[in-house]
Amino acid sequence: MEIAVISGKGGTGKTSITASFATLGGDVVLADCDVDAANMYLLFNPVHDEESVFVSGHKAVIDYDLCTSCALCMNYCRFDAISEDRGRIVISEISCDGCFLCSRICPEKAITMVPDDKSRMYSGSFRKGRMVYGRLAPGEENSGKLVNAVREKAKQTAAQYGLETIIIDGPPGIGCPVISTISGVDRVVIVTEATRSALSDMERAVEVVRKFSIPAFVIINKFDLNESMSKEIEEWCAGNNVVVAGRLPFDRQITEAMIESKSINEYNPESETGKKLRVIWNKIVC
Repeated sequence: MEIAVISGKGGTGKTSITASFATLGGDVVLADCDVDAANMYLLFNPVHDEESVFVSGHKAVIDYDLCTSCALCMNYCRFDAISEDRGRIVISEISCDGCFLCSRICPEKAITMVPDDKSRMYSGSFRKGRMVYGRLAPGEENSGKLVNAVREKAKQTAAQYGLETIIIDGPPGIGCPVISTISGVDRVVIVTEATRSALSDMERAVEVVRKFSIPAFVIINKFDLNESMSKEIEEWCAGNNVVVAGRLPFDRQITEAMIESKSINEYNPESETGKKLRVIWNKIVC
């Protein structure tokens, strides 16, 4: 079974809840697909068995020994990544989309496409099973592609070690990385919080999940900080046939647990939050 945990916005407590899920059952494969800001490894400190390079794209580089500053590349670049500076052709690394056009049309063959290869994917073990995660280097692209690579590695790992459950910590939002995270999973858990903006973002996340016909569960985190807003979220879910798996209170012990590199269910399993998370987990996996 693959269970993806996502949120319409950042800061809802998605990763803390995913960490608890990973420590509630037997051995699992934990996949951190929030590749733009991967941080699950900080909590579980996995032992790396494998490290692989992820090529996120390419950037154009000019060999000035060959370049004649004819500006043909500048005239054809649709991304406005190429400009002229005091008679010299310059390529903006930030604006370059890596489309290869400039390298193909350069009459002097002065432009080479260099791979963006700073991103990495890691695989190894942690105290509750196996863990796979990707880290997209700053400024590199194709996070959805890296998410897909992490998921494929997680499936291979599950098969290799005979593990039945894959838990995915997905990215926030509703963009390409999220779509890559939830495609083909068995359950999606949407973590929201008791704010107006979180409700709006949750609605969009539910809409995306429904396009894939995947059962969706909502968790309202820190519900007691605004109970009227929590009630409104529950009413929206009831009116739209979305299951509210549970409500979690604001709990400072979650932060204390993180400082100790533990989930709340490892740090204090008999806390109110720990008990509620066990109930929620059982509801989701049934």
